Amino acid sequence: MAANLDLHIGLTGGIGSGKSTVARLLVERGAALIDTDAIARSLALPGGAAIDALQAQFGPSAIDAAGGLDRAYMRELVFADTSAKARLEAILHPMIGAESTRQALAATGRPLVFDVPLLAESRHWRTRVDRVLVVDCVEATQIERVMQRSAWSREAVEAVIAQQARRDVRRAIADAVIFNEGLSLAQLAHEVGIWWDRWVPMEQSRRSSGAPPS
Repeated sequence: MAANLDLHIGLTGGIGSGKSTVARLLVERGAALIDTDAIARSLALPGGAAIDALQAQFGPSAIDAAGGLDRAYMRELVFADTSAKARLEAILHPMIGAESTRQALAATGRPLVFDVPLLAESRHWRTRVDRVLVVDCVEATQIERVMQRSAWSREAVEAVIAQQARRDVRRAIADAVIFNEGLSLAQLAHEVGIWWDRWVPMEQSRRSSGAPPS
């Protein structure tokens, strides 16, 4: 069911954790999804709002033949040059934040789910959400899932994992953790439903009583 309330859920998890599936299950429950990865991708498509700044910062080699960001080139650059990640984020993050706000304001009357891969690393995002839901699994499972779905090498997946927050860091900021290890889709949906059915009524009750957010 959808609910007329301003519940903001921050959803995060490492690559290959199953976070995107959990996001879809929350949408099926009635949430509006703000997908920061999708926003970042749209900014870097041909004609995207970030393309001029990306080319100015990283040069023409960072732009592919179609006029969008060459993601493979940028991924290799970020892994090889620690400053490149900070420069990339300095361009994209303000734009992602502005578009997230625009989408959130347009999605009135429903709980909002902010899908933020780097939520654990960002104080800004943690102040924007009422609850943090972490999707977790062991690293070996992450590697296997990404290799199967994306045909990446093991080394490439491990490099991405090394760039992300450690599992214990993500779990430490969580209000709830879904351990997505060996779960069927039905079992995963059940886990999602537990927290949805707990948090939505809590927020409804808070709004009815006029209490401040917890």
